[in-house]
Amino acid sequence: MNYELSLIGRDQKLFTTDVDMHRMDLEKKVGASSFLVIGGAGTIGQAVTKEIFKRDPKALHVVDISENNLVELVRDVRSSYGYIKGDFQTLPLDCGSLEFDAFVKHSNFKYDYILNLSALKHVRSEKDPFSLMRMIDVNIFNTEKTLHQAIGLKSKKYFCVSTDKAANPVNMMGASKRIMEMFLMRGSAEIPVSTARFANVAFSDGSLLHGFLQRLNKRQPIAAPQDVKRYFITFQESGELCLLSCLLGDNRDIFFPKLSEELNLITFSDIATRFLEGKGYEAVPCATEDEARKRVPELASKKKWPCYFFQSDTTGEKDFEEFYTEGETLDLTKFKDVGIVKSEPIFDAQKLVLFSEEISKMKAQGEWTKEDLVQLFQELLPEFAHEEKGKSLDNKM
Repeated sequence: MNYELSLIGRDQKLFTTDVDMHRMDLEKKVGASSFLVIGGAGTIGQAVTKEIFKRDPKALHVVDISENNLVELVRDVRSSYGYIKGDFQTLPLDCGSLEFDAFVKHSNFKYDYILNLSALKHVRSEKDPFSLMRMIDVNIFNTEKTLHQAIGLKSKKYFCVSTDKAANPVNMMGASKRIMEMFLMRGSAEIPVSTARFANVAFSDGSLLHGFLQRLNKRQPIAAPQDVKRYFITFQESGELCLLSCLLGDNRDIFFPKLSEELNLITFSDIATRFLEGKGYEAVPCATEDEARKRVPELASKKKWPCYFFQSDTTGEKDFEEFYTEGETLDLTKFKDVGIVKSEPIFDAQKLVLFSEEISKMKAQGEWTKEDLVQLFQELLPEFAHEEKGKSLDNKM
């Protein structure tokens, strides 16, 4: 069994059948098209870029604010696939910047597909009003801006990644993505749009699973909640899901992975135990963070590793994950491993305008609170059940 799959409670890859069934169509569309990938040096962005690159597009331009990750992306595709006949470029640009606007304006390429993978994805980023405002800018307003740029370029499709946390959101990150979906619905009258609600991507940069690797390498204890369950997909699966949605999705489709709760929903503490077993260590639960920190030298010498497993008590954590809500219409027949939310263009245009205006006023004043932003979110999302616990993940080991 694949080691990565075994860690996340599966013995089979997702999407293999669906990608194989549509292989010719995917290759034909990619080979005849030019792509702009925004946020293409993040974990999902790199996975999507590789899926496009290996199908030989006419042009593939990748934009990201991380210069170092772009360098690694180039080295990765060159080492894995070599070269393409078309034009391949990476640019260290912020899609919210004037430089990016100038790049789009003066580019000689007409992008058939624009994919936006940029996001502030961590729940911990809502801990203060300043990081939270940047989350709003990145997740909502950069999406709206690049969507209108796609309209101006007469692109065939605009794709943007969403999150499972947008379904019945309980944190500001998920709520920001739900509002982003509303802006996409508004834009769908002028350009076809599609998106995908994601499970967690196993070992993605900054994720708790990626943190397990870092803790082991740095000889530090592992900490994980024992009451929070999550679905996981792999790097390659994340790229395939985005590609399927972008190239095969109808206007306003939201793709999501079909995952079985019985087989695939798994706690972080269980993954930590499996991860350590795979590395040749036995997990040893400790009662406190201090105990776990102190016992690393003693236990590591015995091929054991200290772990602090705890009950979640931080703002924004959801006990379980869901990809759709009760009132949404689903298509579960088109693909084997992909479900589709068939969205209607439902949005309150006046409320979206008021939301944008209120955010602009706050920025002009140079002052706002988290409470102001939560209240503004709840005016757009009356069902948004935000619970402030006064503690963020930055207060945890």
